Amino acid sequence: MKVRKFILGRVFITGCILLVELVWLLLFFTRLVGYSALVSAFFSILSILITLYIICKDENSAYKIGWIVIISALPLLGGLLYVTFGNKRPSRFLRKKLELQAEKNQGMLSQDEQVMEAMHKDNPRMAGEMHYICQKGPYPAWQNTKVTYYPLGEQMFEAMMEEIEKAEHFIFLEYFILAEGTLWDRMLEALTRKAAEGIDVRLIYDDVGSLFLLPGEYASQMEKRGIRCFAFNRFIPVLSLAMNNRDHRKILVIDGHTAFNGGMNLADEYININSPYGHWKDTGVMLKGDAVWNFTVMFLDMWNAFSKEKDDYAAFRPGIPCPEAQGAPGFVQPFSDSPLDNEPVAENLYIDILFQAKNYVYIYTPYLIISSEMQNALTLAAKRGVDVRIITPGIPDKKMVFRLTRSYYGSLIAAGVRIYEYTPGFVHAKCFACDDIIGVVGTINMDYRSLYLHFECGTLLYKVPAILDLKKDYLETVEKCRRIEEKDCMHKRLPGSVYTAVLRVLSPLF
Repeated sequence: MKVRKFILGRVFITGCILLVELVWLLLFFTRLVGYSALVSAFFSILSILITLYIICKDENSAYKIGWIVIISALPLLGGLLYVTFGNKRPSRFLRKKLELQAEKNQGMLSQDEQVMEAMHKDNPRMAGEMHYICQKGPYPAWQNTKVTYYPLGEQMFEAMMEEIEKAEHFIFLEYFILAEGTLWDRMLEALTRKAAEGIDVRLIYDDVGSLFLLPGEYASQMEKRGIRCFAFNRFIPVLSLAMNNRDHRKILVIDGHTAFNGGMNLADEYININSPYGHWKDTGVMLKGDAVWNFTVMFLDMWNAFSKEKDDYAAFRPGIPCPEAQGAPGFVQPFSDSPLDNEPVAENLYIDILFQAKNYVYIYTPYLIISSEMQNALTLAAKRGVDVRIITPGIPDKKMVFRLTRSYYGSLIAAGVRIYEYTPGFVHAKCFACDDIIGVVGTINMDYRSLYLHFECGTLLYKVPAILDLKKDYLETVEKCRRIEEKDCMHKRLPGSVYTAVLRVLSPLF
């Protein structure tokens, strides 16, 4: 019965279609090239021209190097492969929908000049960074926002459930992974009940993120429960890198005054139920107050872009300020990073934090597959005396990615960066903490996929008390980790080193 269900399932059928497409493409090319020397010469010239085009293109250097290596290794086939798979930008349909929606919502997000003036008086350098994010987002910085930091997914989930029960107007959820299980059963029961009470409940989940976890018609099941729902960028069995652009964001907004953001998806492992990789370490924040508006607009942008019904954003803005957030210290700036604009906002933010750090930068990341720019920023900070520490998983969820992560240890440690592996299990948190005054908590991994291909989001914090909670959690977590020494990165065998080098070159392409 299980075998029959698998064979008739969406994943198996999709895999078969993709395999047939790939085999057909290779057979077609092989026969075409063998047909005449003239055709073979044409493809060779095509590869040379495409190589020159790649060199001149304004694009990430790691992505360009990967394709140049492939074309050099396969001079006949390489050019055709680039024409077929080289476009890493979102599909025209996706891009048109989101860009049109962004044009329509202009004016929904504007920077309060008094807030920016106060920020500039406190720290002109950080004010410049916030101005950059506002220009590229465009997501403004806010005051009057209370921030609560959660060092574990279990704690954050309980807080999410408490706030869902308090909802009176609307509940918006946008997540990369949604999986049936204890966590989702409990949340789904609450959401269904709230929808029956007349509350506007909406759900966006990523189709590829949940491909192996949900049936293809799951959005229809949610609609029957009164939960408005769609799957983002439905997976189509066509050989194209456009399917790489996923909605990796994790957002929960309640009534426009409360929002949650962090690394946690809606599946059991994130709260340590049936975690397959030891103890699952995740983090997140709850916001209450003015800054929640950024997340509300962020969700509505995605919803309105693909929904037939277009909402008036103003209807979802709280009529009165959140009482418990008034006078809350610090500045909060939720932001989104998109592959639409060719602007690596999150990577630039991470690098700028490293450049302005004076005492320390503490980093949580599940994956460490970094560009030369990020590598230089990490090593330069360490060389000028900044205490740079990175915590990565001790038990990996993807062995190939873990191998890539470890391949960067040697040069970083040699420069003075301290690297720790979380021995109890897997670290899924994505956080920066700097000098007790700057923090970032969100969905953005330190890898090419997050920084260049996915739709991501994060929360930038400045002089918010929760930053000290993040620091305290980090130092306590370090005590549970194994510090990686320079000697641990030596004595690699030649075949393994070559394999790792190939993975590093090709990693931006996949």
